[in-house]
Amino acid sequence: MLLEQALEKNSSLFLIDLEITDNNQIRVILDGDNGVTVEDCIAVSREIEHNLDREENDFSLEVMSAGVSEPLSFPRQYKKNLGRKLKVKTRKGEQIEGEVTEATDDKVTLIWKTREPKPIGKGKVTVQKEAVLDYSDIVEAKVMITFN
Repeated sequence: MLLEQALEKNSSLFLIDLEITDNNQIRVILDGDNGVTVEDCIAVSREIEHNLDREENDFSLEVMSAGVSEPLSFPRQYKKNLGRKLKVKTRKGEQIEGEVTEATDDKVTLIWKTREPKPIGKGKVTVQKEAVLDYSDIVEAKVMITFN
């Protein structure tokens, strides 16, 4: 496939979504281990375009990077976001906001701090929580953008 050939030239890029409509509109969404530049999108677009014949079939081609607001879809995306904060919705209905401390091919580990009542006495204490989630238990996960 033409797209596979284009991605082989830059192994840090990977496919998030490919859509081809009935009227030959091709939409490619990419992500990358180090992000995706405009130049990356242009290179992939050219690689695909140069191998298609507009005389035979007219088409439109759009190659773009996964947006910041897009949910994570693949383990590789979790791995590239180590140290970042995610907002996760689980199949059990939980909402967790935590930092990615580990990501494997099967699961992600998140840590966060929360205030809980003291075990003895009045007041609250800050405790660190951890969740290890299988990707199959996650309904949606988005990177939280923070401005320092």
